[in-house]
Amino acid sequence: MTSLVAGPLLRYVDQTTATVWVETSESGRVSVTRDGSTWSARTFEVHGHHYALVELEDLQPASQAAYTVSIDDSHVWPPRDTGLPAPVIATLEPGKPLRMAFGSCRTSVSHDEKGNTTHGVDALRAYALRMAGLTLPDDESDSDLAEPRWPDLVLFLGDQVYADETTDEMRDFISSRRDIEQPPWTELKDYEEYAHLYKLAWTDPTNRWLLSTLPSAMIFDDHDIRDDWNTSQSWRDDMEATSWWHGRIVAGLASYWVYQHLGNLSPTQRLEDEIWRLVLAHTGDEELDLSEALDEFADRVDQQPETYRWSYAREYGDHARLVVVDSRAARVLDPENRALLDPSELGWLDEHMRGDVEHLLVASSIPFMLARGLHHLEAAGEALAGGAWGPRGARFGEWTRQLVDLEHWAAFQDSFQRVADMAIEVSQGRRGRAPVSVTFLSGDVHHSYVSEARLARRESRRGRALQGRLIQAVCSPIRNPLPRSMRFATAVLSYGVAGPLGRLASRSAKVATSPITWKYAKGPWFDNNLAFLELSPSTLRMWWVSGKVVDGDHASPVLTKVADYRLQD
Repeated sequence: MTSLVAGPLLRYVDQTTATVWVETSESGRVSVTRDGSTWSARTFEVHGHHYALVELEDLQPASQAAYTVSIDDSHVWPPRDTGLPAPVIATLEPGKPLRMAFGSCRTSVSHDEKGNTTHGVDALRAYALRMAGLTLPDDESDSDLAEPRWPDLVLFLGDQVYADETTDEMRDFISSRRDIEQPPWTELKDYEEYAHLYKLAWTDPTNRWLLSTLPSAMIFDDHDIRDDWNTSQSWRDDMEATSWWHGRIVAGLASYWVYQHLGNLSPTQRLEDEIWRLVLAHTGDEELDLSEALDEFADRVDQQPETYRWSYAREYGDHARLVVVDSRAARVLDPENRALLDPSELGWLDEHMRGDVEHLLVASSIPFMLARGLHHLEAAGEALAGGAWGPRGARFGEWTRQLVDLEHWAAFQDSFQRVADMAIEVSQGRRGRAPVSVTFLSGDVHHSYVSEARLARRESRRGRALQGRLIQAVCSPIRNPLPRSMRFATAVLSYGVAGPLGRLASRSAKVATSPITWKYAKGPWFDNNLAFLELSPSTLRMWWVSGKVVDGDHASPVLTKVADYRLQD
């Protein structure tokens, strides 16, 4: 009998539609039944794996109902006797302000003492246990812990899987099929290995239940492909000179389309997707095999990123606009025209950087506003690698850039300046009515913080003040903490030594002055955590939660609050 391999994942949901994604063991017809109605979809195949995306339509706004999944009329979800609540699909309520969770960087290891010792408690799973009613909160006086309310979605901001830093379980799978002493060693090689990695990431029973009930949106970061992905032209040239990179990037992008990207899109957006249209156009009795078409697509969009857009946006009435930006694949690496976003992608972002909403949320896997000192160092590093101090300095700059990951927005100064100007114009009311806040949501850096920005002195002299607030909020990691020695080093380099050195280096390399300046409102902190954001017409509130082992019970960590932030007038 055909069974579920992974999923169901509840993906795009709005007021009247919902999307359910599954991977199955064999081909078949997948059906989702909710509130007496049933929707079905035929599976499609990619490299021997079978998937279905079931689109539910004509749902009632603000409705909530349990659902079941069957394959060829055989019940496969939910499993019986799990002790977990029934999975539900809840549609959005018209006029209700957005509430969401977000975070990044999550490794997939066991949830026992060994796994918690090496990787810390999985904050996502601790939250799932609390939402399932299986644990009590660490602080029963805190309403966010004692009576948590379901968010409208969870946004995963990159590194959902680690293709380069594999776990023991993943390495066992790799070594069962090839020699790990040969390239690419214990890193992922092909689609089959990506499929197994996603299975490890998404099939823990408690997290699986959560992801079957809480709608999710996603965007990739470097470890979904490889550390420092698209840092520079030199980095890319080194990768393309290997025997294994082409297979990795094709498998990584093809699997990302299947496992992550497809569910990000609304039904209307999916109709415009070139690969999804192949699925819709297929009318034969045999299951559609997308392998060749998807590999050709992945190869093309890697070499010609301007031919496809991974970014997407969602509107939540007048309350919020969520703009999710591809800050990895859309990079221009030509040293003469370096840009974090190619012209097409920058133009798309420019179109969506508009006001006339109460809150504008811009999600980028990498922080737009780093620690100030580190921002200066990255900007100076780009100038150095670009030849500001001659050929020898350029070689040293490139070596340093790759060694210590100097490849965030700050290391693409032209793009940073352009997007900063966009954010300023939105906040000044020059792109429609000014929002209450323009908030950048990010992950990647394995520590969390909130920064608040203001106009730099030269911008303030021009006499046009910000009407809305500019904020950077980071949640990283969900489960992949820095060792304590690295936390200290990161703090010193990012917040101590990097400050004066960074400013000095930035000035000597003649880096353009930023139009904004910022400082910490909260943080940094290094816990595994998951962040939450709650909007109202005039305010924004965020909080971060983590899991804590009590009395040695590693299987049932309790939810505890790490930090709280409220936008102040």
